Amino acid sequence: MSSISIIGTGNMARTIGTLAVAGGNAVEIIGRNAAKAAALAATLGGGTATKPFGAAPSGDIVIVAVRYADVVPVVSQYGEALAGKVIVDLSNPFNDAADGLAIPDDTSIAQQVSEVAPADAHVVKALNTVFGHVLDKGHRPDVFYAGDDLQAKADVSRFIASLGLRPLDVGGVKMAHWLEGAGLLLMGVARHGVDDFDVALGATTFTA
Repeated sequence: MSSISIIGTGNMARTIGTLAVAGGNAVEIIGRNAAKAAALAATLGGGTATKPFGAAPSGDIVIVAVRYADVVPVVSQYGEALAGKVIVDLSNPFNDAADGLAIPDDTSIAQQVSEVAPADAHVVKALNTVFGHVLDKGHRPDVFYAGDDLQAKADVSRFIASLGLRPLDVGGVKMAHWLEGAGLLLMGVARHGVDDFDVALGATTFTA
């Protein structure tokens, strides 16, 4: 399975970490608050390790599970410590009303990460179109992902599958903008279409 470093100690870090451990992956938690990181690692079990914030991640895949406004600064701070890594951005840059994106229309957080990450790191947008509480309840929705490097996407796809989820490739990293828009679509469906946040987006293949 995969070796995963998760930067962050919030709800999504806990949810993904729980599924990652259950899927047989080696997991490492990194957080600004060392006590929170240690507590989360203890909760996850399965040999989950911790490292001080700023230390080079051990995982081949580094999931940045922080607020959208902090993603690019965190990647910039880590700099060459992320060389050769697959960086997964799962953020949603929603405005305060969660009815629009808080960044320009010609970019995405994942694209901005690509601009500051080491040249030999590879950025993949993934896991932003699922609600953490849906996963916590045992539901296993589809997961869309986007990136430019085929091997990095294959690694992320394998990791997503290890969580018991179906990975669906949507194309290059430019598609990350539309995945962030899909996050908004999910919010709109939850609020207005079904009036329930126990919902997920997915794809259905029809046969003749």
